[in-house]
Amino acid sequence: MEFVARPTTRIENIVATVILEHGIDLDLLESKIPNITFRPDQFPGLIFRLDKPKATALIFRSGKMVVTGTKSTNELIEVVKRMIRILARHGIRITGKPRIQIQNIVASGDIHALVNLEKAAYMLEDSMYEPEQFPGLIHRMREPRVVLLIFSSGKMVITGAKEEKEVEEAAKKIAQELTDLGCIIGPRLEEQE
Repeated sequence: MEFVARPTTRIENIVATVILEHGIDLDLLESKIPNITFRPDQFPGLIFRLDKPKATALIFRSGKMVVTGTKSTNELIEVVKRMIRILARHGIRITGKPRIQIQNIVASGDIHALVNLEKAAYMLEDSMYEPEQFPGLIHRMREPRVVLLIFSSGKMVITGAKEEKEVEEAAKKIAQELTDLGCIIGPRLEEQE
């Protein structure tokens, strides 16, 4: 019976930019809101952390923010709304609708099978494998446009996606390609029944 790889994925972090329609007075923000770090002599942005859900925003005078730490698009939207409500509660008015742009989704994945990385590096286009430098194969997938770090255990890191669906699509596609190319050795010990 031929082994069929069934990949799974989990989003670990979404990095997004949020663009407000106006600038923000960071000194005023720092004086009014607790849990904010602002050291303009070291970094031009203000660091604003939320506990639930756990996320961090770098806020700049231009009105741009970089938000990290969320694990889904819905959570990202909720974090942005929550931050804006906190700003409003402390007298910082935000006019207009913030534009949210996902820059990078980082996910972990698992093919649940052992992979012959040397064969994969030879057979897969746009791949690089130098085990003395790094234990994983680096594969630049063209569609969806992501980078995968694939390890012999079948575990992987997927980075560069702009939408959640691209993560799952990339995992399924690489599992199928590795299977078709004969690079799947078989199930890991813990995967065997």
